[in-house]
Amino acid sequence: MSSFPSSIDVAIIGAGAAGLGAAHALKGTGLSSIVLEARDRLGGRAHTIQAAPDVVFDVGCGWLHSADQNSFVGIARQLDFDVNKDLPPWRERAYGKAFPQADRDAFMRAMDEFYERIAEAARSGKDASADRYLEPGNRWNPMIDAISTYVNGCELDQLSILDFDAYEDSNVNWRVRRGYGALVAAYGEQVPVALNCEVPLIDHSGKRIRIETSRGTLEADKVIVTVPTNLIAIEAIRFSPALPDKLDAARGLPLGLADKVTLALAEPEALPKEGNLRGATMRTEMGTYHIRPFGQPCIEGFFGGRFAQALEDAGDGAIAAHSIDEIVSFLGNDFRRKLKPLSESRWAHDPFARGSYSHALPGHAGKRAMLAAPVDGRLFFAGEATSPHFFSTAHGARDSGERAAREVVDVSRRGTLASES
Repeated sequence: MSSFPSSIDVAIIGAGAAGLGAAHALKGTGLSSIVLEARDRLGGRAHTIQAAPDVVFDVGCGWLHSADQNSFVGIARQLDFDVNKDLPPWRERAYGKAFPQADRDAFMRAMDEFYERIAEAARSGKDASADRYLEPGNRWNPMIDAISTYVNGCELDQLSILDFDAYEDSNVNWRVRRGYGALVAAYGEQVPVALNCEVPLIDHSGKRIRIETSRGTLEADKVIVTVPTNLIAIEAIRFSPALPDKLDAARGLPLGLADKVTLALAEPEALPKEGNLRGATMRTEMGTYHIRPFGQPCIEGFFGGRFAQALEDAGDGAIAAHSIDEIVSFLGNDFRRKLKPLSESRWAHDPFARGSYSHALPGHAGKRAMLAAPVDGRLFFAGEATSPHFFSTAHGARDSGERAAREVVDVSRRGTLASES
């Protein structure tokens, strides 16, 4: 958008999946809207890059989780994005001798039994940290903890069992060949967005809401806030008057950290397509690797939690360097010459994210509903952290934006009816 308005019916803060979902839902309602985005691109934590001429890399989300219920599947069809329905490599397609089949079977049994204990404990309605349900002394506990860092962005001691149990996973996981981030960006091209528009203050003290931005001041009747919880928690965006309940909710729903790396692979035909590589490592500080996703000449690595934070803090290139060392330890020294860093995420150091996706701290499972609740019929909240059952996903974020837009429309219609009566 070339011109920046001074007045609007609805201002939407953030052009991630939630903000774009809200903007789409407001089309045709008679309410004018604009999405204000601090970045120079659409998508937020969904971001696809061309890491090499023959490698497409989703720096952020990459899987259409619960694809049989995922609203982006239909959007992909509408926008002519191919959806790949091949099974993910997480349990199957193991490669190499670093994690023998007998060990893999024992690990999967231990992890499944752990999840069953959590589900049973959650039925009591009493919250606790998930690490309490690890079997004492089980050799696989550190690896179960590592899996949590990929799934939840945090170790088990930071994870609410009630929140974890509330997530609805249909175990159907598909992908977008051109990239999930590319799909979200294409979805956003159909709505009005102001890029490079950082919002430090939302002043809702007057009759209309005043929004201070890096591109000027905007007044709106209603605002939909879709920014990550960590930005609310550190007051990167301030509210005047303050909203202590929102701060409390955001701090109970911090963004965990899940980072990714892609490495160019020379002589790729020596390795299988869509393989999984992992060692039988008895520590939480480990990566897991996806060999030749979509048959591309690369290996993707995944890191989470405190270990990902430590690698980020070590500086640019640390995730790739560790990945190469670990892969070489699995496959032999000859592989070092075959691997070259292409790109890595550093979501904790991203000033407009400060993390990857939300989890509820123990005792804070109810904070998602608190964060989602409107304020005074003028401030509305969306984002993956407000989704009751699909948090941590792009489709959960998009659907929450649609929900917030419906709330805006309902309030606006009630106001119109009241003024006419």
